[in-house]
Amino acid sequence: MTEQPPPPVWQRAEIASPCVNICMIHPETKLCLGCARTGDEIARWSTMSAEERRAIMDDLPQRDPGPKARSGGRRSRMKRRSI
Repeated sequence: MTEQPPPPVWQRAEIASPCVNICMIHPETKLCLGCARTGDEIARWSTMSAEERRAIMDDLPQRDPGPKARSGGRRSRMKRRSI
């Protein structure tokens, strides 16, 4: 008889957050650059129903939170100042 490991203590039977710990809201799109959710969706996530969460998760792949490339850093800022 083989012994089964105990279930994980913090495992929950709900839709997990899409957060990837890159939390920055783009000023134009108003979407998080990491997970593509709105600020309101992020704030309400823990109190949303499973249906609301599923609808957001289904919509996320179509969202474009903002630019994917870096803006150029210090060199680009210095160039803009001289204009």
